[in-house]
Amino acid sequence: MKITKYILTIAAALSLSMTFASCEEGKSYSDLLREEEKATNWYMANQKIELELPEENNFITGTDAPFYKLDEDGYIYMQVVNAGDPDTKAEKGDAVYFRFVRQNLKYMYQGIDAPREGNGDDMDSSLGATKFIYDEPTYVGSMTYGTGIQMPLKYLGYNSEVNLVMRSYYGFQTDQSQCLPYIYNVKYYHAEY
Repeated sequence: MKITKYILTIAAALSLSMTFASCEEGKSYSDLLREEEKATNWYMANQKIELELPEENNFITGTDAPFYKLDEDGYIYMQVVNAGDPDTKAEKGDAVYFRFVRQNLKYMYQGIDAPREGNGDDMDSSLGATKFIYDEPTYVGSMTYGTGIQMPLKYLGYNSEVNLVMRSYYGFQTDQSQCLPYIYNVKYYHAEY
């Protein structure tokens, strides 16, 4: 009993110290959240936005299509480049492979050249195959890549392509403690086995 209590105390202390260590020097977590909000709002101010999703998933598509707000808080927006195959939609438990490229919106807002990250430009990427199990939040890939990357599949079929503006709340696990918003280009594929 004492050992379990001791281990839990150490785990809590480590978790708390990692939270504080993740903040930039001299910046609180709330400061980082405000910066994230400013960067996201700056980017979205130059975009066409639809606050309501279309009936029957009749999305306007293309690189000039509007961004659709996917959540109540405005933490994630989706631009449908290609709606994919409406007859082959992801189902709970499906292995979904995806390729992505992303750029840090905070860098862009600050006028810093934001490098393209991901495996969308390079088949030999160190990331290899990226996948998640659709609608299974406890799967390691789902936790690693966050819940936002899965949201478009609620509306679109396989072989779809989207641009996502995503705040850290829905983003990759590595971005959440640093409050890093990104613009993603994502393509979704069904496992062929």
